Amino acid sequence: MRGSQFAELTAFAAVAELRNFAKAAAQLAIAPPTLSQTIRSLEERLGVRLLNRTTRSVAVTEAGERLLSHLQPVLLGLDQAVEAVNSFRDTPTGRLRLTVIRHAAIAMIAPLIPRFLAQYPEIELEIAADDGHGDIVQGRFDAGIRIGELIDQDMIALRIVEEYRMVAVAAPSYLGDNPPPMLPRELQTHNCIRQRMGWDGGVHPWEFEQAGERIEVAVEGSLIVNDTQLVLSATLDGVGIAYLPEGCLGPHFAAGRLVPLLEDWSVRRSGLFLYYPSRRQIPAPLRAFVAFMRRERKPELYAVSHVLTLGV
Repeated sequence: MRGSQFAELTAFAAVAELRNFAKAAAQLAIAPPTLSQTIRSLEERLGVRLLNRTTRSVAVTEAGERLLSHLQPVLLGLDQAVEAVNSFRDTPTGRLRLTVIRHAAIAMIAPLIPRFLAQYPEIELEIAADDGHGDIVQGRFDAGIRIGELIDQDMIALRIVEEYRMVAVAAPSYLGDNPPPMLPRELQTHNCIRQRMGWDGGVHPWEFEQAGERIEVAVEGSLIVNDTQLVLSATLDGVGIAYLPEGCLGPHFAAGRLVPLLEDWSVRRSGLFLYYPSRRQIPAPLRAFVAFMRRERKPELYAVSHVLTLGV
């Protein structure tokens, strides 16, 4: 197979799997017009249309689906062949692609990056900070970091952050003009800062639990954002009450910048997990990252089997 043919087939597989030319071009590190021309050249050479595209969507034709079904195992086999050579090297090499929820990427992974790259200088690390719930296999990511409730059951998962509480909080400046709620339902009389979740685009009710009683409160407010850091910033500025993971609040509690509310009603989440597809051969860069996280997060990281008991 000529190099140009391999490039065309690789480009087609990326577009067909991601259903998006811009994302595929970014993944392949080429310009979108170049990718479009590559796909056109492949279609002209084969004499069939492989993709139906509009300005808003990409769909794979029947011929394209058949080609993709034959290509995927071949490309996987090539990756595995290259990876087999990696085991003979003293230092792991290659690209490691991670998709990480944005707050974890900033608060937990970013501080570890310099040490990881210093220990493994031959690894090229790529991190996509994203609160969505995309398929890591389809997106060609080696692994992801998400809360346990959002991880598919067929993944291998390693806990990297223990269970944590979700806490309602507000700044003293907000509470100076608004008496703090004593019961969850009283939140409905407050200005609450809501977050649109990346995994489904929804603005969900806040959950509370006490003595086995679990309730949901559909809060209202003047601000909706899609990022935890923006929620925290607005809360510190006294905009309203927020519902946030306790782990990012400790310094603000200690400094008196934030006040916890309804602590007797706090709900616990399963924690954060590093997860990856269940397969026999794990790429060397991912093995190195797992080993690194075990060393760095040793007090709170342990292996678990498939996340079968975690419900949404």
